Amino acid sequence: MELTFVTSNEGKFREAAEIAAGYGIKLNWKKMKYLEPQGSNLEEIARLSAEVLSRELDGRFFLEDSGLFVEALKGFPGPYSSYVFKTIGNEGILRLMEGVENRRAYFLAVIAYFDGKNVRTFSGKAEGEISTEMRGSKGFGYDPVFLYGSKTFAEMGGEKNKISHRRKALETFFSYVMRNQG
Repeated sequence: MELTFVTSNEGKFREAAEIAAGYGIKLNWKKMKYLEPQGSNLEEIARLSAEVLSRELDGRFFLEDSGLFVEALKGFPGPYSSYVFKTIGNEGILRLMEGVENRRAYFLAVIAYFDGKNVRTFSGKAEGEISTEMRGSKGFGYDPVFLYGSKTFAEMGGEKNKISHRRKALETFFSYVMRNQG
């Protein structure tokens, strides 16, 4: 079985392709940027993005949106994670967290799948905390500041793909697709 993953992020594609292979699914990469609607809910943003793209693309496809939610920052950057990362990066998150004791945070991934008629969503969550410094070089995005146990995602390398928010969402999604193919 083949599925199309719409993303401009090569790191996300590689992670998803590795997980898909375990289900016997071949991923095709539709490398493109698309306009994401703004909002305060990742699931709604992913759903709306897929609905808009369904008018532009032929056939079935999926996309993924994820965010970092920091408890002490009332869920910020959340659905604005991509923009915040491009604007202030990991350094900015660490500055915002200076002197803050409650460092709990989580990553949330939402997959929106267009099956040719409807959009369905699937989500996954990884809970951890914000480190006090950037550590590791094997990840992308907020991975160097997101602690999961004693390591940041960027220190884990391939180990991250076994426990990540994206993996959890993708496993739920791929399981659904395999049960409902045809």
